[in-house]
Amino acid sequence: MDNAGLAELLASASEQAEGNLQRALRRASRRAMTWPVELPGLAERGELQSLEGVGPTLERIITRWLEEDEPVPTPPETRAGFLTLTRVRSILAGHPGLELKGDLQSHTVWSDGGVTVAELAVLSEAHGFEYQAITDHSKGLKIAGGMDEEELTRQGYEIEDVNERYAAGGFRLLKSIEMNISPTGEGDMEPEALAGLDLVLGSFHSKLRLKEDQTERYLAALANPDIQILGHPQGRMWNFRTGLHADWRRVFAEAARLGKAVEIDAFPDRQDLKVELLEIAGEEGCTISIGSDAHWPGQIGFVEFGLAAALEAGIPTDRILNLRSAEELIGWAAELRDRSA
Repeated sequence: MDNAGLAELLASASEQAEGNLQRALRRASRRAMTWPVELPGLAERGELQSLEGVGPTLERIITRWLEEDEPVPTPPETRAGFLTLTRVRSILAGHPGLELKGDLQSHTVWSDGGVTVAELAVLSEAHGFEYQAITDHSKGLKIAGGMDEEELTRQGYEIEDVNERYAAGGFRLLKSIEMNISPTGEGDMEPEALAGLDLVLGSFHSKLRLKEDQTERYLAALANPDIQILGHPQGRMWNFRTGLHADWRRVFAEAARLGKAVEIDAFPDRQDLKVELLEIAGEEGCTISIGSDAHWPGQIGFVEFGLAAALEAGIPTDRILNLRSAEELIGWAAELRDRSA
């Protein structure tokens, strides 16, 4: 049994439990995806309680499962196709020296994040990045404190001030936004306000449980001239929703034709796009963007989930935006804008 199998056993068991035990099983199943070591070795050493979310009760349950070689059930669609941290690091170990130059989705206190612009710069530079895209939410997503045009402008001045402090060292913050897209492909910000940004991600945040084919919805979003990157395309969330369905080959072919990128939202609960869809995106020649979707300190490192997924899917490294320099990245976005004008 590996951590992926244990995560499914814990989640499955939670569906039969009640009260505090149910909550403990659910928490542990989610945390199993980000445990830094595999379960069996810890169990042999009696160190299961060193894992986040595992106390005496869960230690007894897990030990029994291991002793009885408990079969792992097939996960439902809401929990299928997620990588664990241990699997991610195993994949990355096969590609030594390959490191992302930056992170292309993150949030600050300007919307629903928990860090300031300056704090995010400190965290990103310490992580070894050359750049960090700040992609706070836009005004249509009020539940996430989305910014209007005036706030976006003010944030831009703050980003410029922070960048001045880092100019000598080469690190920079990118002026960006995660713009909310309607189901018919329209953004919620004035194009003039977006023109001065380095990058624009466009993401769906509503009607994410529809069962009908949503291909036309994606084609409309890709046709939006203000968007360079389609954010967390499927909209899936671990153990919560499966996300939208579409003729993905057609969607990815259109993205490639337009030269636009599709994102891997690398947050462990999202991992969107998943490997299965990334393989199709790769076959259609898509450019890939990777974002941690970090909202709090410690989450920037989630980008490794995205890089591992891209490598597992066989995406050529020259099609991963985060492996380009900031100048190359900004130039790519500017060329897309000129082409869409």
